[in-house]
Amino acid sequence: MKRLAGAVVSLAVLASCGQEVQVTTPVERKQCLAPDGVTIVYSVAGAGETALVFVHGGLADRTFFDGQLAALGDRYRVIALDLAGHGESGTDRKAWGLPQFGTDVKAVVEAENLTRVVLFGNSLGGPAAVEAALLLPGRVLGVVGIDTFQDLGHPQTPEDARLAAEETRKRAEAFRDDYQGAMKGMMKALFHADADPTLVAETEQRMLKTSSAVAYAMLSGVIDYDWQGPARRLTVPLRAINGDLYPTDIEAARKVKADFDAIVMTDAGHYPMLERPEEFNRHVAAVVEALGTTK
Repeated sequence: MKRLAGAVVSLAVLASCGQEVQVTTPVERKQCLAPDGVTIVYSVAGAGETALVFVHGGLADRTFFDGQLAALGDRYRVIALDLAGHGESGTDRKAWGLPQFGTDVKAVVEAENLTRVVLFGNSLGGPAAVEAALLLPGRVLGVVGIDTFQDLGHPQTPEDARLAAEETRKRAEAFRDDYQGAMKGMMKALFHADADPTLVAETEQRMLKTSSAVAYAMLSGVIDYDWQGPARRLTVPLRAINGDLYPTDIEAARKVKADFDAIVMTDAGHYPMLERPEEFNRHVAAVVEALGTTK
Protein backbone atom coordinates (compact mmCIF):
# COMPACT_ATOMS: atom_id res chain seq x y z
CA MET A 1 0.00 0.00 0.00
CA LYS A 2 1.48 3.37 -1.02
CA ARG A 3 0.76 6.93 0.12
CA LEU A 4 2.25 10.02 -1.47
CA ALA A 5 2.26 13.08 0.75
CA GLY A 6 0.58 16.22 -0.49
CA ALA A 7 -2.74 18.00 -0.68
CA VAL A 8 -3.95 15.72 -3.47
CA VAL A 9 -2.57 12.21 -3.76
CA SER A 10 -3.14 9.00 -5.66
CA LEU A 11 -3.62 5.96 -3.47
CA ALA A 12 -2.69 2.48 -4.67
CA VAL A 13 -4.77 0.11 -2.56
CA LEU A 14 -3.46 -3.40 -2.06
CA ALA A 15 -6.64 -5.48 -2.25
CA SER A 16 -7.17 -9.04 -1.09
CA CYS A 17 -5.98 -11.95 -3.25
CA GLY A 18 -2.72 -10.09 -3.81
CA GLN A 19 -4.11 -7.91 -6.61
CA GLU A 20 -3.37 -4.20 -6.75
CA VAL A 21 -6.35 -2.01 -7.56
CA GLN A 22 -5.62 1.57 -8.61
CA VAL A 23 -7.95 4.14 -7.04
CA THR A 24 -7.43 7.90 -7.32
CA THR A 25 -8.89 9.88 -4.45
CA PRO A 26 -8.23 13.49 -3.47
CA VAL A 27 -6.70 13.47 0.01
CA GLU A 28 -5.84 16.60 1.96
CA ARG A 29 -3.24 16.71 4.73
CA LYS A 30 -4.36 18.98 7.55
CA GLN A 31 -3.49 19.74 11.15
CA CYS A 32 -4.96 21.20 14.29
CA LEU A 33 -4.03 21.57 17.95
CA ALA A 34 -5.06 19.29 20.79
CA PRO A 35 -6.15 21.08 24.00
CA ASP A 36 -2.65 20.70 25.47
CA GLY A 37 -1.09 22.36 22.41
CA VAL A 38 0.21 19.20 20.65
CA THR A 39 -0.05 19.36 16.86
CA ILE A 40 -2.35 16.66 15.45
CA VAL A 41 -1.92 15.80 11.77
CA TYR A 42 -4.74 14.15 9.85
CA SER A 43 -5.88 13.21 6.34
CA VAL A 44 -9.28 14.03 4.82
CA ALA A 45 -10.92 12.52 1.75
CA GLY A 46 -14.37 12.67 0.20
CA ALA A 47 -17.50 14.53 1.16
CA GLY A 48 -20.85 13.71 2.62
CA GLU A 49 -23.21 14.44 5.47
CA THR A 50 -21.77 11.57 7.52
CA ALA A 51 -18.08 11.56 8.47
CA LEU A 52 -16.07 8.46 9.32
CA VAL A 53 -13.15 9.17 11.65
CA PHE A 54 -10.54 6.41 11.96
CA VAL A 55 -8.29 6.19 15.02
CA HIS A 56 -5.25 3.90 14.86
CA GLY A 57 -3.95 1.74 17.68
CA GLY A 58 -0.82 2.09 19.75
CA LEU A 59 2.44 2.43 17.76
CA ALA A 60 0.55 2.60 14.45
CA ASP A 61 -0.40 5.73 12.48
CA ARG A 62 -3.04 7.12 10.16
CA THR A 63 -1.60 5.35 7.07
CA PHE A 64 -3.10 2.12 8.42
CA PHE A 65 -6.37 3.53 7.04
CA ASP A 66 -5.19 4.56 3.58
CA GLY A 67 -7.45 1.86 2.16
CA GLN A 68 -10.50 3.47 3.73
CA LEU A 69 -9.60 6.96 2.55
CA ALA A 70 -9.32 5.59 -0.98
CA ALA A 71 -12.38 3.35 -1.07
CA LEU A 72 -14.99 5.12 1.04
CA GLY A 73 -14.52 8.76 0.07
CA ASP A 74 -17.11 8.49 -2.70
CA ARG A 75 -19.84 8.07 -0.06
CA TYR A 76 -18.57 9.69 3.12
CA ARG A 77 -16.18 12.28 4.44
CA VAL A 78 -13.34 10.05 5.62
CA ILE A 79 -10.72 11.18 8.12
CA ALA A 80 -7.73 9.38 9.62
CA LEU A 81 -5.57 11.06 12.25
CA ASP A 82 -2.21 10.54 13.89
CA LEU A 83 -2.62 10.46 17.65
CA ALA A 84 -0.05 12.43 19.61
CA GLY A 85 3.36 10.77 19.48
CA HIS A 86 2.49 8.79 16.35
CA GLY A 87 3.05 9.44 12.66
CA GLU A 88 3.46 13.14 11.96
CA SER A 89 1.76 14.44 15.10
CA GLY A 90 3.65 16.16 17.88
CA THR A 91 5.29 14.39 20.81
CA ASP A 92 5.50 17.22 23.35
CA ARG A 93 2.87 15.84 25.70
CA LYS A 94 3.23 15.58 29.46
CA ALA A 95 0.24 13.33 30.30
CA TRP A 96 -0.22 10.21 28.18
CA GLY A 97 -3.33 8.08 28.30
CA LEU A 98 -6.59 7.22 26.60
CA PRO A 99 -8.46 10.32 27.87
CA GLN A 100 -5.73 12.46 26.29
CA PHE A 101 -5.97 10.52 23.01
CA GLY A 102 -9.71 11.13 23.15
CA THR A 103 -9.06 14.87 23.16
CA ASP A 104 -6.90 14.44 20.03
CA VAL A 105 -9.91 12.95 18.24
CA LYS A 106 -12.23 15.64 19.59
CA ALA A 107 -9.87 18.35 18.31
CA VAL A 108 -10.06 16.95 14.77
CA VAL A 109 -13.85 16.60 14.84
CA GLU A 110 -14.22 20.18 16.02
CA ALA A 111 -11.62 21.52 13.56
CA GLU A 112 -13.62 19.97 10.71
CA ASN A 113 -16.95 21.12 12.20
CA LEU A 114 -18.38 17.60 11.90
CA THR A 115 -21.93 17.04 13.16
CA ARG A 116 -22.70 13.45 12.07
CA VAL A 117 -19.73 11.26 12.96
CA VAL A 118 -19.01 7.56 13.29
CA LEU A 119 -15.81 6.97 15.24
CA PHE A 120 -13.73 3.89 14.40
CA GLY A 121 -10.88 2.82 16.66
CA ASN A 122 -8.39 -0.01 16.20
CA SER A 123 -6.99 -1.66 19.34
CA LEU A 124 -6.30 1.12 21.89
CA GLY A 125 -7.94 3.45 19.39
CA GLY A 126 -11.26 1.85 20.37
CA PRO A 127 -11.38 3.16 23.94
CA ALA A 128 -9.83 6.42 22.69
CA ALA A 129 -12.85 6.72 20.37
CA VAL A 130 -15.17 6.06 23.32
CA GLU A 131 -13.42 8.81 25.28
CA ALA A 132 -13.86 11.17 22.32
CA ALA A 133 -17.55 10.31 21.95
CA LEU A 134 -18.13 11.24 25.59
CA LEU A 135 -16.63 14.66 24.81
CA LEU A 136 -18.77 15.18 21.69
CA PRO A 137 -22.42 14.93 22.75
CA GLY A 138 -24.88 15.26 19.89
CA ARG A 139 -22.28 14.77 17.16
CA VAL A 140 -21.53 11.04 17.25
CA LEU A 141 -23.80 8.38 15.72
CA GLY A 142 -21.82 5.49 17.16
CA VAL A 143 -18.44 4.05 18.09
CA VAL A 144 -17.02 1.05 16.21
CA GLY A 145 -14.06 -0.86 17.59
CA ILE A 146 -11.67 -2.60 15.20
CA ASP A 147 -10.30 -5.77 16.78
CA THR A 148 -10.95 -4.50 20.28
CA PHE A 149 -13.55 -4.82 23.08
CA GLN A 150 -13.30 -8.63 22.82
CA ASP A 151 -13.44 -9.08 26.59
CA LEU A 152 -15.13 -5.82 27.53
CA GLY A 153 -17.65 -7.56 29.76
CA HIS A 154 -15.37 -9.97 31.58
CA PRO A 155 -15.52 -9.32 35.33
CA GLN A 156 -12.25 -8.49 37.09
CA THR A 157 -11.42 -9.23 40.68
CA PRO A 158 -8.93 -6.93 42.42
CA GLU A 159 -6.33 -9.65 41.89
CA ASP A 160 -7.14 -9.82 38.16
CA ALA A 161 -6.70 -6.06 37.95
CA ARG A 162 -3.39 -6.24 39.80
CA LEU A 163 -2.04 -8.94 37.50
CA ALA A 164 -3.20 -7.09 34.37
CA ALA A 165 -1.53 -3.90 35.57
CA GLU A 166 1.69 -5.77 36.30
CA GLU A 167 1.66 -7.34 32.84
CA THR A 168 1.16 -3.94 31.19
CA ARG A 169 3.95 -2.45 33.32
CA LYS A 170 6.35 -5.22 32.24
CA ARG A 171 5.39 -4.70 28.60
CA ALA A 172 6.04 -0.97 28.90
CA GLU A 173 9.48 -1.66 30.38
CA ALA A 174 10.25 -4.16 27.61
CA PHE A 175 9.47 -1.54 24.95
CA ARG A 176 11.69 0.93 26.78
CA ASP A 177 14.62 -1.48 27.23
CA ASP A 178 14.53 -3.57 24.01
CA TYR A 179 12.24 -1.88 21.51
CA GLN A 180 12.91 -4.08 18.49
CA GLY A 181 12.80 -7.28 20.50
CA ALA A 182 9.55 -6.30 22.20
CA MET A 183 8.04 -5.35 18.85
CA LYS A 184 8.93 -8.69 17.30
CA GLY A 185 7.38 -10.49 20.23
CA MET A 186 4.22 -8.44 19.99
CA MET A 187 3.82 -9.00 16.25
CA LYS A 188 3.51 -12.75 16.84
CA ALA A 189 0.42 -12.04 18.91
CA LEU A 190 -1.21 -9.79 16.29
CA PHE A 191 -1.41 -12.07 13.25
CA HIS A 192 -2.44 -15.65 12.54
CA ALA A 193 0.52 -17.97 12.03
CA ASP A 194 -0.26 -18.28 8.31
CA ALA A 195 -0.62 -14.53 7.69
CA ASP A 196 1.18 -13.02 4.69
CA PRO A 197 4.79 -12.69 5.92
CA THR A 198 5.39 -9.65 3.71
CA LEU A 199 2.44 -7.82 5.26
CA VAL A 200 3.60 -8.78 8.77
CA ALA A 201 7.13 -7.51 8.09
CA GLU A 202 5.87 -4.27 6.53
CA THR A 203 3.53 -3.65 9.46
CA GLU A 204 6.36 -4.19 11.92
CA GLN A 205 8.60 -1.71 10.13
CA ARG A 206 5.87 0.89 10.04
CA MET A 207 5.24 0.53 13.77
CA LEU A 208 8.94 0.78 14.61
CA LYS A 209 8.78 4.39 13.39
CA THR A 210 7.04 5.29 16.66
CA SER A 211 9.68 6.02 19.27
CA SER A 212 10.38 3.75 22.21
CA ALA A 213 9.85 6.73 24.52
CA VAL A 214 6.29 7.16 23.24
CA ALA A 215 5.68 3.41 23.49
CA TYR A 216 6.79 3.43 27.12
CA ALA A 217 4.79 6.56 28.01
CA MET A 218 1.65 5.30 26.25
CA LEU A 219 1.70 1.84 27.86
CA SER A 220 2.50 3.33 31.26
CA GLY A 221 -0.48 5.65 30.79
CA VAL A 222 -2.98 2.81 30.34
CA ILE A 223 -1.88 0.61 33.25
CA ASP A 224 -4.82 1.59 35.46
CA TYR A 225 -7.31 2.49 32.73
CA ASP A 226 -10.95 1.58 33.41
CA TRP A 227 -12.19 -0.03 30.17
CA GLN A 228 -15.74 -0.61 31.39
CA GLY A 229 -16.62 2.72 33.02
CA PRO A 230 -16.45 4.92 29.88
CA ALA A 231 -18.32 2.26 27.84
CA ARG A 232 -21.10 2.22 30.44
CA ARG A 233 -21.44 6.02 30.15
CA LEU A 234 -21.61 5.92 26.36
CA THR A 235 -25.05 7.01 25.13
CA VAL A 236 -24.58 6.02 21.47
CA PRO A 237 -24.33 2.48 20.04
CA LEU A 238 -21.11 0.50 20.47
CA ARG A 239 -20.12 -1.94 17.72
CA ALA A 240 -16.99 -3.83 16.64
CA ILE A 241 -15.45 -5.30 13.50
CA ASN A 242 -13.01 -7.86 14.84
CA GLY A 243 -10.71 -10.57 13.62
CA ASP A 244 -11.02 -14.04 15.11
CA LEU A 245 -7.47 -14.30 16.46
CA TYR A 246 -8.98 -13.70 19.89
CA PRO A 247 -12.63 -14.58 20.64
CA THR A 248 -15.17 -11.80 21.01
CA ASP A 249 -17.55 -12.39 23.93
CA ILE A 250 -20.60 -10.48 22.73
CA GLU A 251 -22.93 -11.61 25.49
CA ALA A 252 -20.49 -10.60 28.23
CA ALA A 253 -19.94 -7.19 26.59
CA ARG A 254 -23.70 -6.61 26.60
CA LYS A 255 -23.61 -6.70 30.39
CA VAL A 256 -21.58 -3.50 30.15
CA LYS A 257 -23.20 -1.97 27.01
CA ALA A 258 -26.54 -3.57 26.26
CA ASP A 259 -26.57 -2.68 22.55
CA PHE A 260 -23.06 -4.00 21.81
CA ASP A 261 -22.72 -6.10 18.68
CA ALA A 262 -19.78 -7.32 16.61
CA ILE A 263 -18.91 -8.61 13.16
CA VAL A 264 -16.13 -11.19 13.32
CA MET A 265 -13.95 -11.69 10.24
CA THR A 266 -12.80 -15.30 9.93
CA ASP A 267 -9.03 -15.87 9.65
CA ALA A 268 -8.26 -12.20 10.26
CA GLY A 269 -5.92 -10.84 12.91
CA HIS A 270 -5.47 -7.51 14.64
CA TYR A 271 -5.46 -5.40 11.47
CA PRO A 272 -8.37 -6.62 9.32
CA MET A 273 -8.27 -3.37 7.33
CA LEU A 274 -4.77 -4.31 6.13
CA GLU A 275 -5.31 -8.04 5.69
CA ARG A 276 -8.62 -7.92 3.79
CA PRO A 277 -9.45 -4.29 2.98
CA GLU A 278 -12.29 -4.95 0.53
CA GLU A 279 -14.19 -7.16 2.96
CA PHE A 280 -13.46 -4.78 5.81
CA ASN A 281 -14.80 -1.82 3.83
CA ARG A 282 -18.04 -3.68 3.10
CA HIS A 283 -18.50 -4.23 6.82
CA VAL A 284 -17.74 -0.57 7.53
CA ALA A 285 -20.41 0.56 5.04
CA ALA A 286 -22.97 -1.86 6.49
CA VAL A 287 -22.33 -0.76 10.08
CA VAL A 288 -22.50 2.94 9.15
CA GLU A 289 -25.76 2.45 7.25
CA ALA A 290 -27.31 0.69 10.25
CA LEU A 291 -26.12 3.36 12.68
CA GLY A 292 -27.53 6.09 10.45
CA THR A 293 -30.98 4.58 10.68
CA THR A 294 -30.87 4.28 14.46
CA LYS A 295 -29.90 7.88 15.20
